[in-house]
Amino acid sequence: MVQIATMDNKMIGMKQFLTICALWICTSVAAQQKDYPFTPVPFTQVQLTDNFWLPRIKINHNVTIPASFERCEKTGRVKNFDMAAAQSGKFCTIYPFDDTDIYKTIEGASFSLSIFPDPKLVAYIDSLINIIAKAQEPDGYLYTARTIDPLHPHKWAGKNRWEKERELSHELYNSGHLYEAAVAHFAATGKKTLLNIALKNADLVCSVFGNDKMRAAPGHEVVEMGLVKLYRVTGKKQYLDAASFFLYERGHFSGYDISNPDPFKNGSYWQDHIPVIDQKEAIGHAVRAGYLYAAMADVAALNGDKALLKAIDSIWVNLVSKKMYIQGGAGAIGNGERYGKNYELPNATAYNETCAAIANVYWNQRMFQLHGESKYIDILEKILYNGLLSGLGLDGKSFFYTNAMQVTNNFKHNDLEPARSGWFDCSCCPTNLTRLLPSIPGYMYATNNQHLFINLFINSKSSVVINQSKVNIEQQNNYPWEGNLTFKVNPNQTSLSFTINIRIPGWAKGVAIPSNLYHFNNHTSNKINISINGKLTAYSVVNGYAVLNRRWKPGDVIAMQLPMDVQTIQANPNLIDNKGKIALQKGPLLYCAESADNTGSISSFIFQKNCTFSSKFDSNLLNGINIIKATAFQQTDTLNPTKTIQVPFTAIPYYAWANRGKGEMMLWFSATK
Repeated sequence: MVQIATMDNKMIGMKQFLTICALWICTSVAAQQKDYPFTPVPFTQVQLTDNFWLPRIKINHNVTIPASFERCEKTGRVKNFDMAAAQSGKFCTIYPFDDTDIYKTIEGASFSLSIFPDPKLVAYIDSLINIIAKAQEPDGYLYTARTIDPLHPHKWAGKNRWEKERELSHELYNSGHLYEAAVAHFAATGKKTLLNIALKNADLVCSVFGNDKMRAAPGHEVVEMGLVKLYRVTGKKQYLDAASFFLYERGHFSGYDISNPDPFKNGSYWQDHIPVIDQKEAIGHAVRAGYLYAAMADVAALNGDKALLKAIDSIWVNLVSKKMYIQGGAGAIGNGERYGKNYELPNATAYNETCAAIANVYWNQRMFQLHGESKYIDILEKILYNGLLSGLGLDGKSFFYTNAMQVTNNFKHNDLEPARSGWFDCSCCPTNLTRLLPSIPGYMYATNNQHLFINLFINSKSSVVINQSKVNIEQQNNYPWEGNLTFKVNPNQTSLSFTINIRIPGWAKGVAIPSNLYHFNNHTSNKINISINGKLTAYSVVNGYAVLNRRWKPGDVIAMQLPMDVQTIQANPNLIDNKGKIALQKGPLLYCAESADNTGSISSFIFQKNCTFSSKFDSNLLNGINIIKATAFQQTDTLNPTKTIQVPFTAIPYYAWANRGKGEMMLWFSATK
């Protein structure tokens, strides 16, 4: 067994150490009495064996992470740190937040090391950390866009430290991603090299900002989440207090013109227009917003802050009922990468930044941890399988920054992305994906006293602790392609009394989204059967979970069958672009049509009211997918819509589009009444 030294220099096994560190991250320090009532099972305790997520996580390790580090070197991001160490040269990339691409990739690589040990990757990360350490100023300040040449910093940075933090400098944003990377690296390796850099910076931040010190609300949130993670690892309450301070500092800046409708002038772009406890809708830059709401959940849980909790509850309802695309995308407006007005969800210009999807995964996981309701995992699952996964090409090294809802025959979306790209000038999304993917096993399970919650369905073996007793859970399924789910339960004693709560997905019980924003047309309301050891079992449903309470014995087997019919979706009438149209869903997956599988213009397809859709698995297409088949009608004369011909129709999962070159893509299709 590999042995490593912990902070106390005691030698323990790698697997044991990783579990301890993951628990430090996911739970509060012993002295903290308040915290999330629902505790996620650390990803280090879940071993995937499936054919959907595990191959993607392996590609992330073998392709995406190396490509990300390579591009950080080639684009000058690493060089910026070298020049900062020498305090000589000229900042050689575009944005002052380019430092974070290195931090996020280190974070993703650290998560990945917990799954795939890799000495070469460990050595490379060590070399980067050495470069980062040399770039840090003696008092802890770390921001290459200023340190390289303090007299001529980046134009977004201002002459003095943190002078433009409310808007453009991203100094605290850089710090936040540093903190998150440091905690992940410490958890994966036990080394304090990056953690010490982060703590030195955090101590500086805490000494500068506060009610009786410098006041500023971070222009791009994430430092709040990072400070909470440092608090969990160290137990130093000043980090939690600083996170709370930054949240409550929002909405108190006198320099904005609140009466101006321009979000850049009234502060709403930065969620800084009114105090956070008074905010009731998702607004402004969608990534910043998601990070803010996740941090509000963290601080609400740790401080028992009911005002913050009430605010994010209201904001969540607004997002899900008025501002979310059917595939889980968020942030409709390209100008500012931001949320629009209520029901402003255009298809032709949909923005849907990949980073916004990632931020909303973080937020919805925390909402579940606060409330224990399945609707939050329903949204998390929708994002994971659709609006987030679409941002990553099957090759692991091509990406979408934005995620289109349709691409017509000009092969362009917002004039930004006619096809997937390997990198971007602002390359936050690729590096963000590197850290999200290997953490997915950590969203599968949660515990609350004597309750175990099964949230995601992925072939895996895991170990959880219930009533201070170890329980092994094994999932066997072919999700998301099939709905047969099996759970093998093995407590480490002859009999153990506890409750298993299995999420019944909203889509499996006729709920397209937990609001009236979208609805299914053709859902059958048959009750989902559950059996234990081959016998049908009665169960109650609480907060969207099938509740199974009994004395569990080694070898007990739960079986559940989810319906996997093709379902058609209609949108709320307020979504003007979708009037008279339908979308297709099978299981958790949304479907789209691409030119590669269909003839003629996809935008001219029309479906009859009683159209029959069939599906089958094609192992040779796009790494293996379920495809949907039907007969559609296609307009042949744009001047006479009644002239149509019958044509075969093929749809593929939305996440898999744009992996075969340029072409049209549609997700919403015209349908007769």
